[in-house]
Amino acid sequence: MQQSGAAGGRGCALFSVLSILFFQGVHIVLSLEINADAHVRGYVGEKIKLKCTFKSTSDVTDKLTIDWTYRPPSSSRTESIFHYQSFQYPTTAGTFRDRISWVGNVYKGDASISISNPTLKDNGTFSCAVKNPPDVHHNIPLTELTVTERGFGTMLSSVALLSILVFIPSVVVVVLLLLRMGRKAAGLKKRSKSGYKKSSIEVSDDTDQEEKDECMTRLCVRCAECLDSDYEETY
Repeated sequence: MQQSGAAGGRGCALFSVLSILFFQGVHIVLSLEINADAHVRGYVGEKIKLKCTFKSTSDVTDKLTIDWTYRPPSSSRTESIFHYQSFQYPTTAGTFRDRISWVGNVYKGDASISISNPTLKDNGTFSCAVKNPPDVHHNIPLTELTVTERGFGTMLSSVALLSILVFIPSVVVVVLLLLRMGRKAAGLKKRSKSGYKKSSIEVSDDTDQEEKDECMTRLCVRCAECLDSDYEETY
């Protein structure tokens, strides 16, 4: 009797272990995890991306489906705005008609979409559901979208940044050039008042510069004559 009881106990223990392994195996096979941003903030008229990613233990096939739904604030009514199964099927009715675009890649675990020309009426809750048979059981993450208009402060900060990056460097360059020109003019004026005479080296430098300018002028004239002669020969 004791041996029979011990054998029965070992049998029950083995069955329990096998049951645990079996259920764990089923859990692993059907494991599908979905992640999405809990809160997304956007601005009127500027495209908004609703990010959704998933991890599946099964390979992606043409049986994989993705469904995005929308629920307005203070409402229990939901509407389908996007469906995917091998092809993209954005909604053709409702407030999101012609404004939903697919920006994901199922082979990289990306099920994201975007909303173009968002308005204040687009505020609400979005959900992303993915099924990749045999992985069909998963969590359903929710994303709260808040669309607002850009305030004067935001626009002002953008203008200030643009000024810093573009206008201020230009102003600095202009000021430096004016200061340099002013110093040169003051130096020439001072020399003229004091009866300053150029040294032989300065006179030589000026003569060389004049000769260089004269040579460049002659060279340009000669080039122009050559071009004219070539032009006449063609005719």
